[in-house]
Amino acid sequence: MSENLDDHKMPLLDHLVELRTRMLWTCVVFIVGFFICFYFAEPIFAFLVQPLADSLGHKGRMIYTALHEAFFTYVKVAFFTAAFVTFPFFAIQLWKFVAPGLYKHERQAFLPFLVATPVLFFLGGALVYYFVMPLAWKFFLSFQTTGAEGGLAIQLEAKIDQYLSLVMRLIFAFGIGFELPVVLTLMARVGIVTSKGLAEKRKYAVVLVFIAAALLTPPDVISQIGLAVPILLLYEISIISAKMVEKRREEADRQAEEEEPA
Repeated sequence: MSENLDDHKMPLLDHLVELRTRMLWTCVVFIVGFFICFYFAEPIFAFLVQPLADSLGHKGRMIYTALHEAFFTYVKVAFFTAAFVTFPFFAIQLWKFVAPGLYKHERQAFLPFLVATPVLFFLGGALVYYFVMPLAWKFFLSFQTTGAEGGLAIQLEAKIDQYLSLVMRLIFAFGIGFELPVVLTLMARVGIVTSKGLAEKRKYAVVLVFIAAALLTPPDVISQIGLAVPILLLYEISIISAKMVEKRREEADRQAEEEEPA
């Protein structure tokens, strides 16, 4: 074999010790990040609320109805932010643990996906924050009434914990949805799916994507279409990526056959 694993081989116990050490360091970094993010939880939450504030014209307010609600909302903000910020460190530790057991070509194939994962998640979160949320909030706020002709006004007084849950649900739905090219390309690389099979099942993918968008987003057309359309575009990108993977695999197999002695 032209490519070999690392010269030294570790016993199983040493692998477990190394895994425990890396997990401990990851937990320590996450805890430190959590406390730092908790210190800045109020401005972070204000950043998440900004789309709603812009839609209300900075005239509305948010409420909490339980004494502990605001505190635990900031705890959740710190937790989600710390998880997002420290994910690269977790990915690096995972890579350092797995990489020595991979062949050189496997490391070269896996590393781009490791880099693309947080980038695509960030792009999904940015899309929902800067495009989908402003449109969705305006749609929901359109149901407010002024209470004319002796009627009662219907005005929004959003609870901070419910707002945070909705925002995190949207961000994670879009972020995870944007990981579709990574998942499908990896599956194509190991031979689980093919570009031809993905193309033939396109109509089923459209149905499943809209069902997933309906389940993961609020019950409004804007956020559902805002999630479904980018995922369908990413599905088409996944087909192209799978074709490229298959082409490189065919070229590698052809070269291997030419190098074999007669």
